Amino acid sequence: MTRIPDEDRNLMEKAIYLPMVLIILNRDLSIIEKSPLKLKRPYLVLVEDTMKIIQKELAEVKQYMKKHNLKVMETKRDDAFTMYLFLYKGYEEEHNYFNPRIRNKVQELMEFYFLKKHLSR
Repeated sequence: MTRIPDEDRNLMEKAIYLPMVLIILNRDLSIIEKSPLKLKRPYLVLVEDTMKIIQKELAEVKQYMKKHNLKVMETKRDDAFTMYLFLYKGYEEEHNYFNPRIRNKVQELMEFYFLKKHLSR
């Protein structure tokens, strides 16, 4: 049983997922730049603006975690699972994540941020 409230655990999970989203978007950015697309600029702007939004949110997550003495560290990884150590106000908890679940969550977040960007206009 976890001692971490859902709200804080969700925030700590964002500290796992958001850097992964940024890594993927950064790779995609370089692929778009090298691609033979006729009009690259709209794609580049979409990805760059989305990255700025995610970076801002990640900074807020990190600031909250520092203020409330929360940490997340990857401890073990294999083909199927990745284990993280959650440090929550003096307590340690290990959380095991199925790698396809991580991939799906990262994809879901990418779609959310692209849609959020699109709908905010």
